[in-house]
Parts: sequence; C-alpha cells; structure tokens
Amino acid sequence: MNDHYLKKLDRVTAILTQLQSKPIVRAQDLAEKFDVSIRTIYRDVKTLENAGIPIIGEAGSGYSLMDGYKLPPVMFTKEEVLSFITAEKLMQRFSHESLGSHYKTAMEKVRSVLKYSDRNLLANIEKQIDIFDNYPKTEDKIKNIIPTILESIAEKVQICIDYKTVNEEISTRTVEVVGVFFEFNYWYIIAYCTLRNDFRQFRIDRILKLSKMQTPFLQEYGQINDYRKNPNGNKTIVKLLVDKKIMRHLGNSKVYYGLTEEKEAENGFELTFETEWIDEGFPRWLITFSDYAEIIEPESLKTTMRELVQKVSKNF
Repeated sequence: MNDHYLKKLDRVTAILTQLQSKPIVRAQDLAEKFDVSIRTIYRDVKTLENAGIPIIGEAGSGYSLMDGYKLPPVMFTKEEVLSFITAEKLMQRFSHESLGSHYKTAMEKVRSVLKYSDRNLLANIEKQIDIFDNYPKTEDKIKNIIPTILESIAEKVQICIDYKTVNEEISTRTVEVVGVFFEFNYWYIIAYCTLRNDFRQFRIDRILKLSKMQTPFLQEYGQINDYRKNPNGNKTIVKLLVDKKIMRHLGNSKVYYGLTEEKEAENGFELTFETEWIDEGFPRWLITFSDYAEIIEPESLKTTMRELVQKVSKNF
C-alpha cells in the first residue's frame, strides 16, 4: 500500500471519529483540519458510505451519523494514551472542584477500554509526571456549580445568583451566562446581568447561591472572547511609560491588570490599560515598580499615587 492510500485511510478514520464526537460536521471544517480540498472530503465521505456507515446530510450543509448507530470503542494510539495522563495531572491541579470529580470518572471509563499493555503504560508513567503550582485551591460553596452553569448555557436559560463582591456586599442577580473562563487561578463567568442591563464578569468562588431558572435568554450571544475583548463601560484608560529594564519582570501581571496595547518608544515602552480597579488594585500594583514608570494619563491616578506613597512613608 503506497503513501497516498495510507494517508487516505488515516484521514477517513479521523473523519469517522469526528462524526462520532460531534452532532454536525461541515465539509469545509474537515478540509481545513486535514489541509485538503473540499472535493477530497466529499470523496472520503462517499468512501465511508460505501463501507456501510449510515451518514446523514449532503455536501454544502453538514454530515452526521444516523441517530442510534453505534460503533465499537475507538482504539487509542500510544501517544494519545500518554496525553491522557498528562491532561489528568493538569486537571488535578487546575480544574475546579465541580469539574474534577466528573473528569476522574470519565478517565476511569477511558482506562477501562484501553488495551492491557496501555493500562500498564499508564500505571508505570503516571508517577513520573507532576505539575507544581503555588496557588491555593479555591473551595466550592455550591456542589456541581460549573456543570450547572454550563447546562444553563447549553439550554439557554437564565440563572439566579447571590453574589458577594470584593467589598463583602451581597446582591441577588438574574444573569444570562455567555461563557466560563479560567484566569490567574480563578474561574469566572461573563454574563448579561438583567439588573444592570449590561455585561458583567463574576468570580465563581464568590457565588453564594445559584439556581437554574425556566426563563429563556432574552437575546442570542456570540463567543465568550467577543465579550472579553470589549470593555463594559466601567473601565478607566491608563497610559504608562515604563523603563525597558523592568518590562521582563512584569510578566503576565500586566495582562491581569488590563493591558490592551504595548508600544515600544525611544525611552521605554508605552503601555495602555483598561482597568476597573483604578482606585485600589491598579495603584497598589503600580507602586511595586513606580520608580521605573511614568504616568501619562489620567491625572487622577497621579494624585492617587501621591496619596498612597504618603501613607506608605508614614509606616517607615
């Protein structure tokens, strides 16, 4: 069998896997994934149909397997088996508690269908892989909170939450969740808040109570990244001129504090931020490298920094 037919066999098998794992698979997406023409994908799908695989759909719309059709368990390669154990280690360290238990049972099912040799491979290698992090784990206040939130997104229904702010104030909100994301060791949701009539970001460990409602979404939403890129109207634009020698020490912290643009200048880097923490969080972060930074705007931040420096100097 020549190389052409081996590649075709691998691609057809991979297309079958895609059909098993997704409700609808578009020919255009498959063509981009395997770097072939759409006509080649049409021929591959025809090959599967000729082999007796009941595929529903047609060129130009999308393909799916006939409902109820079952295939034997997928066989995993050795590289895929090793990737499972690496992913499991990452999940143990960084996943939310409400997700970790479900991932553990899912991995047990995966292990159960592995070949005996592959199960031995996992047993021998899992103690040789570890993930080190120094962040404390956040505790769940609500069981299965993230799966419940994800269900509300899939079903497009509102949820009602009791939320505690950083100032210890508690409010009840009805929200329509756009998406969930993990950043700087915390899980967040981005949601449309019906109380504020605007999009808001909520830290999941500050949700004290959650209930899924029957009320459907008021509007359709796009992808979560569409909302993370757009300011919600409560942010202040800050511009700093930062010495080049300190830049490498800022790392990801500058992203955390709202960096939107980084432009090299003759005497440093001009950094632009959009921050919600102009009164407390941002000034206290800025003071850690303030001897290497000049505030371009706003003027109010200069006043805040002078007052903060005066407070600090009194303690020393």
